[in-house]
Amino acid sequence: MNSEMKAQSKKLLRKKPQTSKSPLNSWRDAVAGWVFIGPMFIGTSILVIFPILSSLTLSFTNWNIVAGYENAEFIGLDNFVALFNDPLFIKSLGNNFLLLLAIPITLFISLTLATIINKYIYFKDFFKVIFFMPFISSIVAVAVVFRVLFHPTQGPINQLLMTLGIDNPPGWIADISFALPSVMLIMIWTGIGFNLIIYLAGLQSIPKELYEAAQIDGASAWYQFKKITIPLVSPTTFLLFVTGIISSFKIFDLIIVLTGGGPANSTKVPVVYLYEKAFLDLRAGYASSISLVIFVIILIITYLQFKGQKKWVNY
Repeated sequence: MNSEMKAQSKKLLRKKPQTSKSPLNSWRDAVAGWVFIGPMFIGTSILVIFPILSSLTLSFTNWNIVAGYENAEFIGLDNFVALFNDPLFIKSLGNNFLLLLAIPITLFISLTLATIINKYIYFKDFFKVIFFMPFISSIVAVAVVFRVLFHPTQGPINQLLMTLGIDNPPGWIADISFALPSVMLIMIWTGIGFNLIIYLAGLQSIPKELYEAAQIDGASAWYQFKKITIPLVSPTTFLLFVTGIISSFKIFDLIIVLTGGGPANSTKVPVVYLYEKAFLDLRAGYASSISLVIFVIILIITYLQFKGQKKWVNY
């Protein structure tokens, strides 16, 4: 009896599970999948893929934005030749590279504040909200407020400086020498909150035993910060560094509202120059070539970052 039961169980085990191979079922699965991804696919195609392909095509043409596509004149690489001989574009590109200096400063301040809040502050959630508020605030509202604060004569900052005995305070956004640093200060102030939140998440993943062992060995707080905190949050730093550089090449609304690219083009960046060429001068082909150059620059910088991160990022 036992041998018969064993034989039947072996037969059952050898039987392959029957799967439905009906073409109708596979067709229904395919339709269901397309129904779910359809809205996102259509939206992405219309708002992202089509504009990218159109911009790539238009960068090789001389086209007025109010004319139809049929009036686009193919001119090859003439837009790019003119672009790299355009002193205003070269200046705007140089301004954007100077803005990159704000990124490591923001990361260092954010990591320092995150370390202090994580170790020594009790009301962590309260301080998270306080520092995060500038990041979630409307950048247009922020720019308007700083226009008032940075006013060369009536602004509260210069009024305070003159009260303290400084007769000739900086002109800030009205001064060629101080306009771009003023934009950098605002970038740092608005960017600290987001970076701080991400760093706090990274710090909480570091084992406390490492700090306890370092304290037993007599390591100072600075030594622990330098040898434990910085290396172990390096993946977070790399992520924020990459996203920060990409964001710096997209800065538009802050400069448009704050300075409009002035004074004397001292705060003009490629995205603002692109806007002027496309929607003020109506030179869509030339503006498209600017966008393509920005894309290539970001691609090269990101590639170099991914190559270089192998030397300083600890996973």
